[in-house]
Amino acid sequence: MALRDIKPTRSELINVKRRIKLSERGYNILKMKRDGLILEFFKVLQQAKDSRGALLERYEHAMEMIALAETVEGAIGVKAAAFSAAESPAISLKSKNIMGVVVPEIQASSVRKGVLDRGYGMLGTSAVIDETAEAFEDLLEAIIEAAEIETTMKRLLDEIESTKRRVNALEFKVIPELSEARDFIKMRLDEMEREELFRLKKIKARSA
Repeated sequence: MALRDIKPTRSELINVKRRIKLSERGYNILKMKRDGLILEFFKVLQQAKDSRGALLERYEHAMEMIALAETVEGAIGVKAAAFSAAESPAISLKSKNIMGVVVPEIQASSVRKGVLDRGYGMLGTSAVIDETAEAFEDLLEAIIEAAEIETTMKRLLDEIESTKRRVNALEFKVIPELSEARDFIKMRLDEMEREELFRLKKIKARSA
């Protein structure tokens, strides 16, 4: 805001003071929102750490089980069991609101199946196929959970950065510039008032 473009009038002073109040109110609200989002982010961050640990653990277990299943049943037998699944998992995506931030809520069905629902014949396979299928069902659940948490964390982080920029703009640019404009107008009004008083004194002295 260039001071030379400011009109040093009382109405402009009132307008600038009003804008300062609005900016300060907005600054306080955004600061509270930023702090709240940061708290939520750290909660989700802890969940993300836990989900990553669980995901890695289930992945390693699933890889161990499929290696064992291929040893026992052979690669062709494992693939035949995998392709016999009659029903694939279904994913539905909803949303929820965290302090004004829309984040995903992922729901899955038909991920975990009973032995009879997996499609392959029980007589033609060993128990290791069942254990392998269960390990991969566990892994898929962990992937879905991690996807929801990671996406939530990213959106919260994006909103924190956006809010932080707006807070900084108000704190270091908008409010200081408005305060400078207010002080400039007050100074110019005081000068104009002194000039007017001096002019009136001169007129009075001449007429005396």
